Amino acid sequence: MNILQVANKVPYPTIDGGAIACMNLTRGFSLLRHNVTVLAMNTLKHKTSVEEIPESVRDLADFKFVKVDARISKREAIQNLLFSSEPYNAVRFVDKSFENELIELLKEKKFDIVQLEGLYVCPYIPVIRKYSSAKIVYRAHNIEHEIWERTSELAKGWKKLYLKNLSKRIKRFEKNVQNKYDLLVPITERDGIILDELGNKKPKYVSQTGIDSSVLLPNAKSLEYPSLFHIGSLEWAPNQEGIIWFIDNCWEEIHDRFPDLKFYVAGRNAPQWLVQKIVGPNIVFLGEVEDAYDFMNSKAIMIVPLFSGSGMRIKIIEGMALGKSIITTPIGTEGISTTSGTNILIAEKREEFIESVSKLVEDRAFFHIVGKNAIEYIHKKFDNLAASASLVDFYKQHIQ
Repeated sequence: MNILQVANKVPYPTIDGGAIACMNLTRGFSLLRHNVTVLAMNTLKHKTSVEEIPESVRDLADFKFVKVDARISKREAIQNLLFSSEPYNAVRFVDKSFENELIELLKEKKFDIVQLEGLYVCPYIPVIRKYSSAKIVYRAHNIEHEIWERTSELAKGWKKLYLKNLSKRIKRFEKNVQNKYDLLVPITERDGIILDELGNKKPKYVSQTGIDSSVLLPNAKSLEYPSLFHIGSLEWAPNQEGIIWFIDNCWEEIHDRFPDLKFYVAGRNAPQWLVQKIVGPNIVFLGEVEDAYDFMNSKAIMIVPLFSGSGMRIKIIEGMALGKSIITTPIGTEGISTTSGTNILIAEKREEFIESVSKLVEDRAFFHIVGKNAIEYIHKKFDNLAASASLVDFYKQHIQ
């Protein structure tokens, strides 16, 4: 098959969940010997040239990047709020130069599948319809309006009002997108149910983000046990909220119990105001690390205190694949059918996080059992090549 993936950000380097979700399927499709083209917006936030991508990755697909100025502007956000009913999040990715490049590509190549990576490239569906007979797939990485609804619940003052308004607009936008595509591919079963409730009537196939076990290799040679760590995009509001909550509510008592225990925080694009809050005895802020997997392998207990967000948390999948004992919230493990106390620890309240940390620090045998079970679970449920092959089978059923 000839497959076109359309994304609102460059999927390499694979440093966040969206990039990983896109690139893993690119790799899977390619290894299954399908012809893959990736058309992505090259924004300032995720700026990469094709030449910067390693040759081994470039061999997987024909990568085409289009410069798009999708920067957040306070002035434009205010204008959008006052004079438009569209969500500002979506408007930023409507770009004429990207549309023109898409048209030229559709004229040049005949595709069987055009896979839209996320909600914010769905406005290009009419263009694809006009210039291609390909089946259009909406691959829903998450439920966008849910992210902002949950974030608004944690906010205060004018910010709360703005986020509530934004979440309503995004929900209306998500509803309007329903059924304009041919096929729906949510990443989790739960997301598929929600999209059906929003009005989806098209054929649907749940395809979880797979993991390449040849890349994610557990290595405990340099393991610092005990130690706590968090890694993730530090520009993402749910991560910011979770880290601050954990430090403010849990760290003092954890430090009193285990004075030598360190909590490492790693991630890219941390704003200065957040860096100033990631402070405390034995809290080590690292910022962006050179090799995320090496860093994760070197630390013991992964802390993911998520109270907002939506979709599947790829970093949790990766952490489990590396044999990490992970403590997260029910929201953190949404879309991942884990079992608390077996292959992960699920906590929600302050006391539950503190006791979970204590259990893993004081009982190294339990720490190892949880990590071992996590690896076995991921290898069984999230093999990337198997997931890609199953999705291809679904596509073949619907190509005339």
